[in-house]
Amino acid sequence: MLRADRVADDISLPELTLRGIILGALITVVFTASNIYLGLKVGLTFSSAIPAAVISMAVLRLFPGANILENNMVQTQASAAGTLSSIIFVLPGLVMLGHWQGFPFWQTLSICAAGGMLGVLFSIPLRHAMVVQSELPYPEGVAAAEILRVGSAGQDAATGAKKQGTGLADLMAGGLVAGVFSFAAGGLRLLAEGANLWLAAGASVVRFSMGFSLALVGAGYLVGIVGGLAMLLGLLLTWGIAVPWLTAITPRPEGATLQAFGTMVWSTQVRFIGAGTIGIAAIWTLITLAKPMLDGIRASLGAIKSAGAAGGAGMPRTQQDMPVRWIGILAVVLAVVLAITFGYFMMPAPLDGGARWRLVGCAVLFAFVFGFLVAAAAATWPASWARPRARSRASASLR
Repeated sequence: MLRADRVADDISLPELTLRGIILGALITVVFTASNIYLGLKVGLTFSSAIPAAVISMAVLRLFPGANILENNMVQTQASAAGTLSSIIFVLPGLVMLGHWQGFPFWQTLSICAAGGMLGVLFSIPLRHAMVVQSELPYPEGVAAAEILRVGSAGQDAATGAKKQGTGLADLMAGGLVAGVFSFAAGGLRLLAEGANLWLAAGASVVRFSMGFSLALVGAGYLVGIVGGLAMLLGLLLTWGIAVPWLTAITPRPEGATLQAFGTMVWSTQVRFIGAGTIGIAAIWTLITLAKPMLDGIRASLGAIKSAGAAGGAGMPRTQQDMPVRWIGILAVVLAVVLAITFGYFMMPAPLDGGARWRLVGCAVLFAFVFGFLVAAAAATWPASWARPRARSRASASLR
């Protein structure tokens, strides 16, 4: 009787397949568009790994030879949708500053592609120390791995397990109900997604608002009760304390309505308090992560050195990462792509050649340093956690 981890190193299942790549790309495009829409509408994005895993299992089950590793590869591709949609928080700033009058396609593509691949490269040496050896219970990774295990049980004929549903019907039903509601509210105007009541309490302006959106209901399930309570607290602090107090001490413009005055105070004063709170929270998070991050980087560099000295000998196949030489080569290529992109970006600036390329060098260095720090702080991507566990589950029938 063989142990599952030994069997996982001895067998090789199809993983990087053409059908999986095509399916993953299609899901990524759809979920990225959905994330961008939701982010621009309500300021929230959702993780696409879990619904992508459900869709992948339901679709690949129609083809022979599908397995848990192929499904894991598809959901890993689709998990990038949440990251790709983050451009809605960065690139529009260039338009607001007036530097861009639109979104240049090739510049945007180069920045996103090079930066994204650079982050993936940085996560390779960090994976072992910060994910495999870590005791932190990453909720998204755990959920994605459990969904893949449950869905693959029906595909494993050797287990004798009864074929189980993938949950695709629930996703389709929820999408259909949400689509009908959105069409009735936004298209036919038969339903209202929100209602606002503006009142004057002395010199203060108070707003009571009520809204309902199935998109926000779904986002609330993904964010969780803690995130929802944090947003509720922010809402109470904004419209229950900050806006009434500031409108009471701010002269009201002549002829301005309550709604216009309250909205003006919120947009020019109160929302910057929220932005500052977010900035302080981000700085505090980086401070608290500094020591674990440095320990993880140190352990990862030691593992790379040991692996390079041993040449990968004696290391299980499922624990071998991309060779350090290829990581270095690809990093250099991406640095060149970033340098060309930054150089083209700074071309309209009235700078001489030396100053321009010094700025380009600083920009590339900034991208590498902060890209590595962000990868170290966020080295929790679902596939890294799920892969070793998924291989063990795939080989459980051979024990």
